[in-house]
Formats: sequence, structure tokens, C-alpha cells
Amino acid sequence: MARIKMVQPGEARGKMAEIYKKSGGNLPNILKIHSLNPRSLQAHLDYYRAIMLGRSPLTRELREMIATVVSEINGCVY
Repeated sequence: MARIKMVQPGEARGKMAEIYKKSGGNLPNILKIHSLNPRSLQAHLDYYRAIMLGRSPLTRELREMIATVVSEINGCVY
């Protein structure tokens, strides 16, 4: 459980409510920690989309595999 206060979907207003709505109300805690600063969360989401879904000589599958290996090396459970 995160020790950082997070705005839950039912509590969200403004930009954060919009982000939750676009995500179907389901964001992992690693993203919810940005919920007190929706601009930060939007930047995180935009960055993720750019590196994982943007044009690249690497396939989406290969990018996911690289991310998985890096997370494992870093001891990250996400």
C-alpha cells in the first residue's frame, strides 16, 4: 500500500476526474501517486504513450520485454 496520499476516483474533481474517466477509473497505484498533481500524472501518461506506443523501430512487444527486464533488475514489482 502506498504511503502517499492519493485521490480516489470518487473524490476526484477537475482534471483528475477527467483522467480517471478516460482510464475507466482504473489506475495502478504507481500512477495514482500523481493524483495530487494531475499535470504530473498527465505528463507521466504522455511520456509512457510516447515511449511505448509511439513510432519506433522496436515492436511494442520488444519494448514491453525491455521494460519488464529493467523492472526486474531494479527490483520493481510493477
